[in-house]
Amino acid sequence: MATAAQWISGARPRTLPAALAPVLVGTGAAAAMDGARPGRALTALLVSLALQVGVNYANDYSDGIRGTDDDRVGPFRLTGSGAATPAAVKRAAFGCFALAALAGLGLVAASGTWWLVVVGAASILAAWFYTGGRRPYGYAGLGEVFVFVFFGLVAVLGTTYTQALQISPAAVAGATGIGVLACALLVANNLRDVPTDTLAGKRTLAVRVGAAGTRRLYAVLLATAFVAVAVIGVLSPSRWALIALAAAPAAVPPLRTVLAGAAGRDLLPVLRDTGRLELVYALLLGLGLAL
Repeated sequence: MATAAQWISGARPRTLPAALAPVLVGTGAAAAMDGARPGRALTALLVSLALQVGVNYANDYSDGIRGTDDDRVGPFRLTGSGAATPAAVKRAAFGCFALAALAGLGLVAASGTWWLVVVGAASILAAWFYTGGRRPYGYAGLGEVFVFVFFGLVAVLGTTYTQALQISPAAVAGATGIGVLACALLVANNLRDVPTDTLAGKRTLAVRVGAAGTRRLYAVLLATAFVAVAVIGVLSPSRWALIALAAAPAAVPPLRTVLAGAAGRDLLPVLRDTGRLELVYALLLGLGLAL
């Protein structure tokens, strides 16, 4: 039986900035339109965190039963290590999805945006079928598309809309910035796993384009996030959003490591640093939009 510490490790805490960041930026965009609602923002955060942990457990389960995690460098795997049964990990994943669904229903009820129930259902289905089902799209190189759409556009704009009942061009640009940083986190993770994923037949985007192409993609994603800030500076009546450019120094260590050719365990700090970058970026951008 897995210990509490192992369940926490299996939830992959280093990925949680990807859940917090869109809520920070989405709430900042709502505040820029005088529409921030703290209670709804906290509910949106609960939805986002539950989905993130749920997809982490779902990936642990699906990769574990397929044998993809039998020889994997990186975070602790509940299923692959045998610490927890596949059924227990699957229940944990669906428990998180159920929590996300309940919180999401509360959010749409409070905001009166019932059409977002469809979006929420799509988010849960996308979370499961990333590595679950007979033909998981994460095994076909489409994981980055999911992350950009659901942890970028949907998460940020959904947070904004359920508070302000409208979105703005600045919110869209902010959602783009958050989306590409969330993609960068996945790209770094998949770059680390290229050798083992290749052997397991998991055709991630990193496997398809190769290590060299993946390193260039990582750099492009980081650069795009700061281009999005510049765009917001042009679109917004206030220039305060430009303070997010101060997050640029946090991009240097992971970028240098990736471009230097680090592989395997040497890429683990990149995951930590990319998560920190996304969180600092979101804090500054959310604050700048609110100001």
